[in-house]
Amino acid sequence: MTAFPVARSEARLLVPALMFIALVVAAVASLGAPLITSVATTFHVSLGSAQWTLTVALLSGAVATPVLGRLGAGPHRRAAILATLAVVVAGSALTVLPLPFAWLLAGRAAQGVGLGLTALMMGVARDHLPEARSAAVISLISVVSIIGAGVGYPLAALLAELGGVRAAYGLGLVVTAAALLTAWRSMPEAPGGRSAHVDVAGAVVLAAALLLVLFLAGERNLWSRHLAVAAGLAVVAVVLLCVWVVVELRSKTPLVDVRAVRHPAVAGANLAMFVGGIGTYLLLTLITRYAQTPHGAGYGFGLTTFVAGLVLVPFSALGFVAGKLTPRVRTRIADPLLLAGSAVVVGGGFVLFAAARSHVAELFAAMGVLGFGVGGFSAAMPGVILAVTAQSETSSAMSFNYVVRSVGYSLGSAIGGLILAAGTGPGQLFPDDSAYTTAALVGIGAMTITTLTSLALARRSSETNP
Repeated sequence: MTAFPVARSEARLLVPALMFIALVVAAVASLGAPLITSVATTFHVSLGSAQWTLTVALLSGAVATPVLGRLGAGPHRRAAILATLAVVVAGSALTVLPLPFAWLLAGRAAQGVGLGLTALMMGVARDHLPEARSAAVISLISVVSIIGAGVGYPLAALLAELGGVRAAYGLGLVVTAAALLTAWRSMPEAPGGRSAHVDVAGAVVLAAALLLVLFLAGERNLWSRHLAVAAGLAVVAVVLLCVWVVVELRSKTPLVDVRAVRHPAVAGANLAMFVGGIGTYLLLTLITRYAQTPHGAGYGFGLTTFVAGLVLVPFSALGFVAGKLTPRVRTRIADPLLLAGSAVVVGGGFVLFAAARSHVAELFAAMGVLGFGVGGFSAAMPGVILAVTAQSETSSAMSFNYVVRSVGYSLGSAIGGLILAAGTGPGQLFPDDSAYTTAALVGIGAMTITTLTSLALARRSSETNP
């Protein structure tokens, strides 16, 4: 791989800048989760409507990610990064200003666009850092994009308790402005000789398909009360995704190189990310909801939003530790085997939650196990994909992986909600404790699939490179 060196002053700032920007966009996009109840109270809307402050960010991020990935493969990557961060800052301002609820949703959508920058940060690292160092940095970028949620949750919850929902969103405005300044000071120009054209038709069809997928993931009542309608919309979503694949195959400048995605290593890695993403967000949903369930339900701890957010601290801390350790372990263990081992660790988090959740300390332990597994999984994932990806296509290849991850997260959250809703008896406010065990068993199944997929990747890799 050929690196394109940057000036000494830029090189000194580049790595921390890449980490900071990836952390900020992930944390800001996740701000909707701990604030849903506060938003519903402040704006006098239903919890279902308030849930869209999270869903709309995931949607805009899922759509923006492949578009930005394609722009990142071209000569105007620096301009794309700065323009995207400017959009995120503008959206952050909308969430703080005393405007109606519709403007809050618009602001959250603009903030979600920043999720597409993670893949661009990887492209910058691969282009401008030596090969050995770029691999480690790309792994850490992948990790901080995950643990950003754990950083944002408790801070946002604390600010919401102290100063209301506007104060919590004010945190997003401050850090995104800092990220924009950091990018302006440190982001180098892309190497010359590249071109990138955005497939507008492909972007529109993908946006429509993802809108339906995330809508179906977020509207849990639709599945329980209008199953036929939900199933029909699911069929439409599948058809749109098939149309999108056809459009991409016929396009001379596809949004995502679908033919490259068919490579066994890339296809297997994306399948592992999809199912692993479902499991990851399922356990996050279960633990945070269990922690906040009042004692009157016969279980739970009745934690405040802020204290419940602190349960995510072990997730972020051990996720970062795993991310730091993974580059060293990769010298001895192949990336697909690391994926498999990390999936087993995440499965262990499910087992721990299913078997022991009578004390808060056990929830902290389960979160720590989950974080360590997710950190290792996220750090190893780029290596599997980039090993068979051209350097110029780094941003585009990783952007598709992050779209898959976003959809997996949304489905994981929805599956958790559906299982708990099914376990809630007539007239009850909270599900039976056994519903959490059922959901944990589903998570164990998901991580088993992820482990087997990763082992299959490892076997194929060993056969190809004996």
